[in-house]
Amino acid sequence: MQMQTIHLKNIKTQQRAVLDRISNLASTATPNTIQIQELTQTITQVVATIEKICAQSQATPANLTRCSRHIYAWMKFLTHESNLQLHLQTTYKIKQIAQTLCETHQQQLVNIVVELTQIAGLCKYKRSLVGMTIILSEGFINASDEILEALVKLALFGKCQHSTRLIRNYAESEEYSYVLTELDVITEVVVENAKGNYYDLNELFHKVNHEYFASSLIKPRLIWGRINTYRKFGHYESARDKVMIALTLDNASIPEFVVEFVLYHELLHKYHGATWINGRRMVHTTEFRRDERKFKLYKEAEEWLNNLSSCDKNPIPSL
Repeated sequence: MQMQTIHLKNIKTQQRAVLDRISNLASTATPNTIQIQELTQTITQVVATIEKICAQSQATPANLTRCSRHIYAWMKFLTHESNLQLHLQTTYKIKQIAQTLCETHQQQLVNIVVELTQIAGLCKYKRSLVGMTIILSEGFINASDEILEALVKLALFGKCQHSTRLIRNYAESEEYSYVLTELDVITEVVVENAKGNYYDLNELFHKVNHEYFASSLIKPRLIWGRINTYRKFGHYESARDKVMIALTLDNASIPEFVVEFVLYHELLHKYHGATWINGRRMVHTTEFRRDERKFKLYKEAEEWLNNLSSCDKNPIPSL
């Protein structure tokens, strides 16, 4: 019997309250630690309440309506301290960039509101006579100042070829899709079994671990899942030590070395972890890329994945 979709009436109100508190905290480069802790507690309580409501209906957050599911995933994402800190830092930087550009171009905007959240497109802008609301995809949480400035310029001065190109290029990057996948997998319906129809992730893990890590890695949870984010065939979730491989690769037409390479890539995330450079969380560092190229059929695997992504890739939303 098909599970009934769960609609949460007040979830948008809850999100609005969280966004307002984030806006207040992001008004300074050094937000109050106690207030951050209180916000984290509030978000955690909301997430726990949603999960309880789903459990009472013998369901999971995957059964929420699309809007409710996205808001839940966004809040769950922010319960992790590093994500919330990065979210606050990026919100503050965007506000500073907007204020600086307004002063430079003598634009009088009394109130600039910045919101990073899970939206369908890349960015939305709402302007009034005295204010501007800049709504950006959470995928920009780790973007460089150059990309953030391009987004603000788009809001203040309208479309220009240079800013649009910068934004669209970043939206096609792994750094951007990595964040979106983090959000996607929170409510992803997965096959809780490492053994697929054609490939067994347990067997491939032991092979890759032996060949590239001298059997030093502790095996994470290995899961086949339907990851819908474009150009993303796998994902490593550090909080739960879980590697998810896109079920589209469990196919007789996909060579084994391609699946091995995707698994190897995700295991490198476990091995290297994240590095903070100039306030940005870097997951694809120079060391990461160096080790990635050690894969024996690196070029062939990259070519296979590029061909797959060109066939199945979702279009980048219009600016």
